[in-house]
Amino acid sequence: MPVKAIIAGAAGRMGRTITQLIFQNPEIDVVAAFEAPDNPYVGRDLGEIIGLPKTGIIIEDSLEKIIEKGDVIIDFTFHKASLNHARINAKYGKAMVLGTTGFSKEELSEIHNLAKDHFPLVQDYNMSMGVNLLTKLVEITARVLSEGYDIEIIEAHHRMKKDAPSGTALKLAQAIARVLKRGEENFRFCREGIIGERPSQEIGIQTIRGGDIVGEHTVMFAGIGERIELTHRASSRETFARGAIRAALWVVGKAPGVYTMLDVLGLKEL
Repeated sequence: MPVKAIIAGAAGRMGRTITQLIFQNPEIDVVAAFEAPDNPYVGRDLGEIIGLPKTGIIIEDSLEKIIEKGDVIIDFTFHKASLNHARINAKYGKAMVLGTTGFSKEELSEIHNLAKDHFPLVQDYNMSMGVNLLTKLVEITARVLSEGYDIEIIEAHHRMKKDAPSGTALKLAQAIARVLKRGEENFRFCREGIIGERPSQEIGIQTIRGGDIVGEHTVMFAGIGERIELTHRASSRETFARGAIRAALWVVGKAPGVYTMLDVLGLKEL
């Protein structure tokens, strides 16, 4: 029997892409969808907004009205909305896939604590297979080049992205920091003015915003006489959507707790 998915933010860019791909996948069905109460698509048929015939699925204005219909909630919305969805879900214990970015440390900590007690959660800032493989390659490279190399992360996204740096850039920085046993106080976000000599422990994170860039991340290891760059470029949101669907199929039936795409893809122990 197909997994039953509820789509949060169904009218958004990621919500639409995920929904379109689910309709092509026999292993999973969209059974319900919702948007913010003031969204103009509330009350309309889901098929209308993704270019399909009518589906009979009406976009609702809250999760609580439809949560019992599904096995898993797929959420790429806004940090405050996603926190509220997690609070609601704590009462129902549905599996959850969370790709939202822009959380404060306090918000993310609350979501993780709710999941540990009440529901299985795949939470990741980037659900593409390529970026998660990049994360492992970056960890290996940082371990080998632990001395004598300056590390910089450069990320670029479309002009509409609301948070900076990207969640993926932070994920990469945190992976490097874990390997090198450095704290987040070593992160340096952009630079300006007379900054002096670069501290050797610094992990630089630089942000670019413009046009319709889907997502690009480069991790640079700059040594004396050589430079190594590891880069991932996304050309379509479909890569993130396919990862989210894979995560949804994987997480249903798992024990309450917090998982990442490294768990989903079997990369954690590499």
